[in-house]
Amino acid sequence: MSLIQTAGGFLLLIFLFAGLLVACENKIIYHPYKFPEGFWHPASFDVEAEDIFFQAEDGTKLHGWYIPSPEARGTLLWFHGNAGNITHRLGNIRELKPLKLNIFIFDYRGYGKSEGKPDEAGLSQDSQAAYDTLIREKKIAPEMLILFGRSLGGIFAVDVASRNPAAGLILESVFTSARDMAGKVFPLLPIGWAIRSKLDAVSKVPNLKIPKLFLHGTVDEVVPYEIGRELYEAAAEPKEFYDILGADHNDTYAVGGSEYFEAWDRFVSRALEEGIKK
Repeated sequence: MSLIQTAGGFLLLIFLFAGLLVACENKIIYHPYKFPEGFWHPASFDVEAEDIFFQAEDGTKLHGWYIPSPEARGTLLWFHGNAGNITHRLGNIRELKPLKLNIFIFDYRGYGKSEGKPDEAGLSQDSQAAYDTLIREKKIAPEMLILFGRSLGGIFAVDVASRNPAAGLILESVFTSARDMAGKVFPLLPIGWAIRSKLDAVSKVPNLKIPKLFLHGTVDEVVPYEIGRELYEAAAEPKEFYDILGADHNDTYAVGGSEYFEAWDRFVSRALEEGIKK
């Protein structure tokens, strides 16, 4: 086989793989667990949750849990990652109780009890609707609101922060963009050009002037540590970065321990103080 034939075969392989990726893109990115899958009894985790049903702009019906704190000093709007549903975050929610924050965690379309099928445009609508629900229905003042996004959820937390006021933004294990992630996952196949999803946080963080905390596991095998650092480096001040030593992608708060939660506490305190001053 000639060199030209070999090169042609390789290019054909790339185009075929890119076509397959485009055809299955949403299935690759989103891994929702629909009700009744999950742990739908929050009380068993010592969590008291209020069911909240609301709608996205296109009419898609969504579901979330509002978890009040008796001595709340602020509210956390939680954008979860690409797999499971809100019930898979109950253990983490329980660990955040000492921070004295109300928590609103919601399921994107296609997840949990939320209707529809997930895609980037839809999740953007869902995220904005969750923010609006807190502001309008729960009467949460933006200066008392912390946005928290983990992994894929960080993309939509950044998106909401780029269009709405908030006291602060916490991003954990978040990547820069879909194209950058494709380059990390498929380093030998230049297929970033074929991806329709933008999932672009890196172009937005330079314009966010609110306080930002970036956290990332140093041995993250899903979103490489260096891509989290790239997102941080692109962000505007004020910002800080916290290394979760020895943590992978899904064990951050377990591996991070008390020091991890202390970093959260310090950031939340400062962000809320600054929010009140404004």
